[in-house]
Amino acid sequence: MKKDTHNFIQQYKGLGAFGMDRKTDEETIMFYLQKFSEDKFMETFLPRLSNKELEEIYLFINNRLKKHISEDEYHKLFLKDK
Repeated sequence: MKKDTHNFIQQYKGLGAFGMDRKTDEETIMFYLQKFSEDKFMETFLPRLSNKELEEIYLFINNRLKKHISEDEYHKLFLKDK
């Protein structure tokens, strides 16, 4: 059974614009991140990044997770290992 989902992107009919209002901003980020995380895109994009760029992306995401998600949420919602 699949643990990961990208249902939002399949149904999204919004603007995909940033800076209009909070709701649209959140939807746009969700849209971008779901498109960004597609396997085929990652296979093309990641090899083009420098080691420093890879580290910057990792640290940015990891820092946001530590700041806004509890340890339990991290395991339950992000890693899905609980």
